[in-house]
Amino acid sequence: MNALVGTTPTSVSAALRKLYFLRFAFAAAWAALLFATAGTLGPLSAALLVAYPLFDVACAVVDVRSANANGGPVRGLYVNIALSTLTAVGLAGAATSGIPAVLRVWGVWAVTAGLVQLLVGAARRRLGGQWAMITSGAVSTLAGASFFAQAGKDDAALSSLAGYAFLGGVFFLVSALRLRRADRGA
Repeated sequence: MNALVGTTPTSVSAALRKLYFLRFAFAAAWAALLFATAGTLGPLSAALLVAYPLFDVACAVVDVRSANANGGPVRGLYVNIALSTLTAVGLAGAATSGIPAVLRVWGVWAVTAGLVQLLVGAARRRLGGQWAMITSGAVSTLAGASFFAQAGKDDAALSSLAGYAFLGGVFFLVSALRLRRADRGA
């Protein structure tokens, strides 16, 4: 993990770029696996649901280390770590209650984490490539509200979470590519 920690703005954006590529790859693989198992809430889909916020925690820890090395904003990242940890615990419990409970927990997480992502992206605007993170935060907030609403319907399904995660991964990919372009211009 130390390879992702740098001390100059260029190395910070390089670290973020690597982290964003990793987040895209994870989100794409996770979405494919969840979509394949989304018909029922079984042990595999439950494990996937808990794994996603735990991966988010790990990425935020790496991100905090990188931001600390550069004196960047970390408060939002610590909030994200706490939210994602609580979400993993909440999803473990919700998975025993059914898909609507999972959608409610995921919806609350998407709203709150989306707001945090929006604020962290705005604070990092100077690094470049952050418009996708800001947009992703806004989309996450709206999607979270829709998951919460979907939980009250008869056709509540996990497949929408797979689409949400994949789209989030695409936003990370776009940010990684934009950061590469910003580094080349520096």
